[in-house]
Amino acid sequence: MAASRPPPRVLQVLVAPLQAFLRTEAKGGILLLLAAVAAFALANSPWREGWHHLWELPLSLAVGGVALEGSLHFVVDDVLMAIFFFVVGMEIKRELVRGELRTPAQALLPAVAAVGGMAVPALVFVAFQRGGEGLRGWAIPMATDIAFSIGCLALLGPRVPHSLKVFLTALAIFDDIGGILVIALFYGTGIQPSGLLWTVVATAAAFGLNRLRVQGLFPYLLVGGALWWAFHEAGLHPTLAGVVLGLLIPAESRHAPGDVMADLQRRVNERVATGVAVSADEVTWAGQALAEIVSPLDRFEYAIHPLVAYAIMPLFALANSGVDVGGLHPRDFLSPVFLGTVAGLVLGKMVGIFSFTAAAVKAGLARLPSGASWGQLLGVGTVAGIGFTVALFIANLAFGTGHHLLDEARLGILVGSALSGTLGMLLLRFLPARAVLAPAA
Repeated sequence: MAASRPPPRVLQVLVAPLQAFLRTEAKGGILLLLAAVAAFALANSPWREGWHHLWELPLSLAVGGVALEGSLHFVVDDVLMAIFFFVVGMEIKRELVRGELRTPAQALLPAVAAVGGMAVPALVFVAFQRGGEGLRGWAIPMATDIAFSIGCLALLGPRVPHSLKVFLTALAIFDDIGGILVIALFYGTGIQPSGLLWTVVATAAAFGLNRLRVQGLFPYLLVGGALWWAFHEAGLHPTLAGVVLGLLIPAESRHAPGDVMADLQRRVNERVATGVAVSADEVTWAGQALAEIVSPLDRFEYAIHPLVAYAIMPLFALANSGVDVGGLHPRDFLSPVFLGTVAGLVLGKMVGIFSFTAAAVKAGLARLPSGASWGQLLGVGTVAGIGFTVALFIANLAFGTGHHLLDEARLGILVGSALSGTLGMLLLRFLPARAVLAPAA
């Protein structure tokens, strides 16, 4: 019935978190770029030694009989990045429940594109290694940095159809899922059964909060801390705890928006008809009821995502983008790891995404995003070669701090991401915005 549909103002409340997410991604990409440039400059400045020692500053935390020790670099990469992956988990949950991944038909094209965008870059990287020690970094060029990628498309404005921006976002979500699985399966330190038991207990506690439809953030953060410790003790990378927790945040509001608005309208009509003044208790009730229209998933993502975009990710860039090129030999720029990373991000991503997408469309399995041309699809596939955040994260896991191959990989990520972003934006800017091949009917 038409009367049961929520009014436009309520719909604005429901979509506001998604709109804020897209705006934050674009602005966060700019801040991320500035942080990366600053880190690179400091690592090649007279203050390079102090800059390096800053991140190795030892820190410790003891709670009862449990003690945790590490460096400032560990805090950024293993603790704060768990919050980053918490937001990633919530993004995946949102897309699966009511976004671009909620039906097989909608998810098929970005899923196929993501498979090509992960498999081909990994194969390109492996081809350069020839069985050498750099082979452990095979997953580095698989990643797509959503903040940088969306930021590039935002700079082009209306030249890029909205459907392609949605396509890239969904593709990056699948990319994140693939990256998470790779980290879990290939970059752990060995499963510890005792820690694995605590992981199951903590996950069950988070699931219990979900089933009870707990609305507050603090209980989830408390359980999330226990889940992080359990993953750490189990030999799994602790940032994966953030993903698990994000997937268990309730995506439904406690009360249906239409019901809340109808009840509120009834109460207002009663007060108008009787002339009775509205009490403070009723105002409080109305505020709480309106707040509960928005689900915990949307509220938590809306609250935490700016922290991730404007603080955690720039901190990560500062800690991991500082490559001292003065310490590199010219032959390092021709090393298998450097070349494999650059080629994987620039060529592997472009070829993998475009070819797999074209095959799916030509086979009649899916349609090209509405209003998009094949040239624009090629440009978006190239922009997706901006690996950065997750690529740097995987490089750290693959080679470890202090390993000579880590600097080669980091430099390759910086160069490959810069080339992908620049080339992709040029393609989107200058290629004609019309299809050169007709999409399948």
